[in-house]
Amino acid sequence: MKKNVEKHLTLRERILETIRDAIMSGALKPGEKVAEPELAARFGISRTPIREAFRQLESEGYLSVIPRKGALVASFSAKDVEEFYAIKSILEGYAARKACSLLSTREINKLEAINEKLREIAEEGDVRHFFKVHNSFHDLFIKGAGNDKLHDMIAQLLKKFQRLRMASLMKPGRMQLSVEEHEKIIEAFRKRDPVMAEMLVQKNAEYGGKVLIEEDTAAEEAWTSKGLDL
Repeated sequence: MKKNVEKHLTLRERILETIRDAIMSGALKPGEKVAEPELAARFGISRTPIREAFRQLESEGYLSVIPRKGALVASFSAKDVEEFYAIKSILEGYAARKACSLLSTREINKLEAINEKLREIAEEGDVRHFFKVHNSFHDLFIKGAGNDKLHDMIAQLLKKFQRLRMASLMKPGRMQLSVEEHEKIIEAFRKRDPVMAEMLVQKNAEYGGKVLIEEDTAAEEAWTSKGLDL
């Protein structure tokens, strides 16, 4: 029974990663339909586990599941990006400020160890692995704020916009810069400086949104310019 469950989970993860990768690489574009029959044929399975995967991907911001239309690749506007990162910066900044006086020396040392691991992963260029470890860095100090409702609220927000966060980390040099930003945050925690910790965490979040908005603006300007040349 256990082997069957593990096999099912492995297959489910393969479906999830296949769709995530296709969206992040641009093979599946915003508004494009993700066809159940094709995935069912590709993996040799029924549509039930595919629909389960669709529901998870919808909760992560990759898909929009519309009745009678099926699953479409979700679209995010510059306004969506700006609003998400604005809320993220406020909530995580507040968590950092509260955690500053509550984190133990052992927990701060653990943050440093996690960041060193992130440095290694950034050099390898493994964005997916970096994303998972990066989450554990932020989760540690958010939990350290001692506010369970705040932790749950941030966790739900981050899950819903997972796609944006992954896209931000995929930008050239973004992983390395994230490691440098973490170093400054750790220093603020060691100095027990709540104002500095809050400011640095807010800056970290705001920059994550800025790189996405700037890219979208540049792409739109390039397309407009191309159109004028025709």
